[in-house]
Amino acid sequence: MLIPIIFQQVLSRAEDLLNISLADVYKMKSFVVGLCALGTAAQVIIDDSIFYGQSPPVYPSPNISGTGDWAESYTKAKELVSKLTLEEKSNLTFGASTTENGCGGWIPGIPRVGFPGLCLVDAGNGVRTTDLVNGYAAGLSVGASWNRDLTTKRGHFMAGEFRAKGANVALGPVVGPLGRIATGGRNWEGFSHDPYLSGLLAADTIKGHHERGIITSLKHFIVNEQETNRNPFANTSPQVEAVSSNVDDKTMHELYLWPFQDALKAGSANIMCSYQRINNSYGCANSKTLNGILKTELGFQGFVITDWRAQHSGVASALAGLDMTMPDSGWWAKNLTTAIQNGTVPESRLDDMATRILAAWYLLGQDEGFPKPGIGMPYAITEPHTRVDARDPAARPIIFQGAVEGHVLVKNNRALPLRDPQVISVFGYSAPGYKQSVVGDGTYSAWKLGAQSTNPNQQVASKQYNSTVKIETIAINGTIIMGGGSGATTPGYVSSPFDALNQRAIKDNTDLFWDFIDPAPQVPASDACLVFINAWSSEGYDRPAVYDDYSDNLVLSVAEQCNNTIVVIHNPGVRLVDNFSDHPNITAIVYAHTPGQDSGAATVALLYGDENFSGKLPYTVPKNVTDYGPLLGPDLPEGDYINYPQSNFTEGIFIDYRGFEARNVTPRYEFGFGLSYTSFEFASSLAIRKTDKGEDAESYPTGPIEQGGQVDLWDVLANVEFTVENTGKVAGKEVAQLYIDTPSGVRQLRGFEKVSLKPSEKETVTLPLTRRDLSEWDVVAQKWKLVKGSIGIYVGASSKDLRVQGTLEL
Repeated sequence: MLIPIIFQQVLSRAEDLLNISLADVYKMKSFVVGLCALGTAAQVIIDDSIFYGQSPPVYPSPNISGTGDWAESYTKAKELVSKLTLEEKSNLTFGASTTENGCGGWIPGIPRVGFPGLCLVDAGNGVRTTDLVNGYAAGLSVGASWNRDLTTKRGHFMAGEFRAKGANVALGPVVGPLGRIATGGRNWEGFSHDPYLSGLLAADTIKGHHERGIITSLKHFIVNEQETNRNPFANTSPQVEAVSSNVDDKTMHELYLWPFQDALKAGSANIMCSYQRINNSYGCANSKTLNGILKTELGFQGFVITDWRAQHSGVASALAGLDMTMPDSGWWAKNLTTAIQNGTVPESRLDDMATRILAAWYLLGQDEGFPKPGIGMPYAITEPHTRVDARDPAARPIIFQGAVEGHVLVKNNRALPLRDPQVISVFGYSAPGYKQSVVGDGTYSAWKLGAQSTNPNQQVASKQYNSTVKIETIAINGTIIMGGGSGATTPGYVSSPFDALNQRAIKDNTDLFWDFIDPAPQVPASDACLVFINAWSSEGYDRPAVYDDYSDNLVLSVAEQCNNTIVVIHNPGVRLVDNFSDHPNITAIVYAHTPGQDSGAATVALLYGDENFSGKLPYTVPKNVTDYGPLLGPDLPEGDYINYPQSNFTEGIFIDYRGFEARNVTPRYEFGFGLSYTSFEFASSLAIRKTDKGEDAESYPTGPIEQGGQVDLWDVLANVEFTVENTGKVAGKEVAQLYIDTPSGVRQLRGFEKVSLKPSEKETVTLPLTRRDLSEWDVVAQKWKLVKGSIGIYVGASSKDLRVQGTLEL
């Protein structure tokens, strides 16, 4: 092992002495091979694994260049920056320590040049900590819908609310965490555990926001996959640093960077860097990820902002590519101007920061009639404030449909839809509405809250994290519509399942019985028994489990007394059902996910067949917790690294369905699975046609770099055409999914479309395959390399239910 270590040092010195990037070092393959004349050793040199756990330096930070759609905004920003003083430019780069409004982050204006300032507000699922806004279906429900058009409309109306409140920057959407670990506390904020599905839905969300002139803050860049030890823990000596996500270059590109790249291609003007370390360098001071990958390889033109208090250095962060810090942490402020004056940081770096920030403002047209920053954001709901009703009546059907399509039916033994039941019994703590309070525990936001249980018998004990025992609770006092933390919103109302069932009972003259308290209730003779359970998840800590005995025992208690027991789960992530799914009296199971304010109305519409189930799982549900192996929970500090926690992503790209397939583990419900009240058939053959660009395509892209990467990565090389038919008796929607064989040996999602069909209706679907879809990351060339030869193409209703296949020759 001595030779690889020596050569690694040689390459590092080459960077320092020759002032070239790591990518350039990799490109020196032929030179290194000839110099060493050692085939095996040379192969080790160019193998990215020797840099595992280390983040190589990439300097200097590239300047914004105004490529693509950014040309005009770049020119305007550059001109404005030329008029600013050193202090004015510096003041654009850090949040004000006190705000003039209720914004989560605030960049004060510069009145003399007509810049009004920037108001930054959480989050990716709607406007947080304010009144008179809607509560949209959260990210995981959007992923379960697999509906790109609905996603764009959701983004459009959500952005309208940010605009009405005077919020320039919406702090979302989330594509990191991707969902590497099953118990991740923030998995509910993202769309899917699959990078392809997550990337397209993020892109559609951003397009919807851009229609209303709102800057999106795509987060959290990058490999931010656990809440445990996400920040340094200072109450020890020495300090426990944040966990380091150690990832190889190939996995970084093929898995975790993939959705960010889609979102950047869609035009996201802001990137939020993450709390944790990346290959042992803090995310907001990591020159490889910020300067090298984001601003060079992907040509990012916007500005990089910290997650709140994620800055851990001053000069180093500036040189590594950070453009704005939130809030004022003391690292910059006057220290940044001092560093420029003494030559530690070149003024050109500050000019680039300011230009990127203002270019984003211009790109979204916010210089043209945008509301006063923070006009509708109160300090607190208890204080007098300017009321701005941001809710658009036209959004109501989109909010409802988002709740509907985020439900996934995974079991149905002819129990659903309900058919004129005379007697229904309702059980479970997730059926009634939640308690609202001005002061509480932060379940939804700073001022409107859903109460959680403090009864030890209704809690799930967790592992010990940083000498502090975290307790995950089920929301025993009411239903949940999303998770907690900065991603949560505060809607004006919530339709709970019981509210909606009660209204239906009034309409149908149904006799309702209910018990939301007893963990082993007495069940009257009923036509159907509905059990509503949930799981709680929040920013700040990871879930200790993917099931809980209290809820499972409640379900089993009802099922032992009722032969038509229907279980509805409000789950903010993967939730196992192996303790009760095979019980003969449990006739239906629904994953309701994080449906937003219309939760109950959507559930009841589906249970009675007014709406048809069309959601599909955006993750895999295994049979046992042991099926996850080390990916069940977060990595913890231990051994020699007790003060420097390490999380080694040695599984590579094999998370979720990739991992289950690679290990030949059969899931209970596979990725992409979901039932309907109707049936669909796929044509028996595929029409696979190469485009002109697919004929004799070069191995590597050759196009210029604009935001998102080399432009020809999005060239369509082939189209796959097939037909889907509704062969049932009711109208419904099917998600047609396309998977391809890859060199890793695992089929991966590379296309999907949701089609709406009446009985006996057919639709021809055409799904494109781009150069990027058909490539793998070459760590030596530092480019996407087109896969040559025969590529298997599969189309069907889930990752396991693939009905028709063909072959693409490249």
